Amino acid sequence: MSTHFPFTAVVGQQDLQLALLLNSVAPNIGGVLVRGEKGTAKSTAVRALSALLPEVAVVAGCRFSCDPASPDPACPDGPHEAGTGVSRDARMVELPVGASEDRLVGALDIERALADGVKAFEPGLLADAHRGILYVDEVNLLHDHLVDLLLDAAAMGASYVEREGVSVRHAARFLLVGTMNPEEGELRPQLLDRFGLTVEVAASRETDQRVEVVRRRLAFDDAPAAFAAGWADAEDALRARIVAARALLPDVRLGDAALRQIAATCAAFEVDGMRADIVMARTATALAAWAGRTEVLAEDVRQAALLALPHRRRRNPFDAPGLDEDKLDDTLEQNGGEDEDPDPDGPGGGGRPPRGDGPDTPPRPEGESGDTPAPSVPEQGQGQEQGQGQPSGGGEQQPVRATEPFRTKMLSVPGLGEGAAGRRSRARTEHGRTTGARRPQGALTKLHLAATVQAAAPHQRARGRSGRGLVVRRDDLRQATREGREGNLVLFVVDASGSMAARQRMAAVKGAVLSLLLDAYQRRDKVGLITFRGKDAEVALPPTSSVDAAAARLELLPTGGRTPVAAGLLKAHEVLRVERLRDPSRRPLLVVVTDGRATGGPDPVALATRAARLHEAEGIASVVVDCESGPVRLGLAGGLARDLGGSAVTLDELRADSIAGLVKDVQVTNRRAA
Repeated sequence: MSTHFPFTAVVGQQDLQLALLLNSVAPNIGGVLVRGEKGTAKSTAVRALSALLPEVAVVAGCRFSCDPASPDPACPDGPHEAGTGVSRDARMVELPVGASEDRLVGALDIERALADGVKAFEPGLLADAHRGILYVDEVNLLHDHLVDLLLDAAAMGASYVEREGVSVRHAARFLLVGTMNPEEGELRPQLLDRFGLTVEVAASRETDQRVEVVRRRLAFDDAPAAFAAGWADAEDALRARIVAARALLPDVRLGDAALRQIAATCAAFEVDGMRADIVMARTATALAAWAGRTEVLAEDVRQAALLALPHRRRRNPFDAPGLDEDKLDDTLEQNGGEDEDPDPDGPGGGGRPPRGDGPDTPPRPEGESGDTPAPSVPEQGQGQEQGQGQPSGGGEQQPVRATEPFRTKMLSVPGLGEGAAGRRSRARTEHGRTTGARRPQGALTKLHLAATVQAAAPHQRARGRSGRGLVVRRDDLRQATREGREGNLVLFVVDASGSMAARQRMAAVKGAVLSLLLDAYQRRDKVGLITFRGKDAEVALPPTSSVDAAAARLELLPTGGRTPVAAGLLKAHEVLRVERLRDPSRRPLLVVVTDGRATGGPDPVALATRAARLHEAEGIASVVVDCESGPVRLGLAGGLARDLGGSAVTLDELRADSIAGLVKDVQVTNRRAA
């Protein structure tokens, strides 16, 4: 049996520990979303928590972990008689990023259901996680419909599987923990809101604390059992505290004054809906129980706000999460009540978790606070003096601020793809409208009932059918083919040369790219950013799901120098070649933002033409955003678009509300077919 790193030995992540412990006391809080850079003990802390949870009593032989004291009357393995049951450790179940819907919710044997009327159900990970922990690493990389399914189950405490009129329900109450690295993309605001609490984690910048992290990790790797034994007393004490807090929780009183503070805080920070108020109330109650109190105090409300509100204030991918603590303190002070405990150091130590400094705990290094702020995306206009990623060269101008983003016309890749689910181009997907049927390749996931009956009907006499039931064999089953939308790789190639350097013009260009980035976020695309100026092109941002990272790089983009259009297109060709090997099913959309004035080097126009035709020969869907302005226009961007086999659109035509029409699909010419 593997030994987990002890929870109490984790250094400097107090907020993360507190959020996890509160959910272990009151799972109805709704789980924890842990955001942070790689290597910050996110997964380590979550796995360590499972060893702290008390044992659970289950009905012997039940695949759904029913409680013997009150078994689920709708359990597929039931009905169960109330009894003593058996005890086992609480499970921690991990949901892999590539999991299918059937692996998550379970699968029905459609063949037996049709032929015999038997609900043969194979439980999924939601059933395995019942009364334990469901851990989703890199939750932001999961398909949206899977995130919806597990969040629905977490909210309702049950999972429903319905296929062609056959339905199975089972209990699914678990502590949901998701971790994510914001650099790899954000969750939609609607999904963020479904997580009860969120925590931002970052590696400490304090030398002593980093030394202690390395010292403990090396000691654990050398002798896991001996290291864990040294923390056994601290682990036992924390486990006992969880049990005591759970027992005290029903007795905690949430007074009117605390409720008023909760409501006033949510109103002051303009969070949408009422879920934030409910989560704050549950969190504040759990904080009081964790501190050993039966009364919710203002300090509990404050801590609950810091955990429950930051991610609910994020309305688009360019908003940095966070909370103005001065505003929070003012709101709580203005709405203070008379039923608060005047002693902030009452029983339980103010609701903070143990920090490894108890009498039976190895010492912690001095200065350990865990208050290192998490990095955030620079806001517009910030970071312009840092010079990061700014190429050298004569005539370089300082970055300018982008204009306000706007809603763009939709650009899509023609044809029918098979890429990751999204909202841009047509594709064969698991979800969408049914367009036909085929023989299943592997496990059957979506039955096409009419096609299955049609395939089985001619063989009924030969199969000896004598009753009313249809005799169905596995070869008769048909998989429904569905058409929906996919996400694409949108690769931006942005001209940052001197011809684009007029401040008002470059601000408009950045505003247009920012608008397209926002559109890419809403349509679940991966994005990449290439810039060209001077003598060469560079990859400002390799393809990623993090559009806010692309926006930050765009904001720092300087201008100046010549216009090496060919270099930008060749760099794009190389990036797309590598991405095709990594993710062959994701189709690219090339967006070139330029005025088309190729300069620099011998015969720059001919070089740009040859580079463009490389993309056209491979059928890469492309669009050129023509940034040329003024009364005299050369139309060079239109010529570049023809060489690419795509289309050109002006900045004005890019707006969704513009009068000028824009064809939705990027048309690829039939030059190859001809």
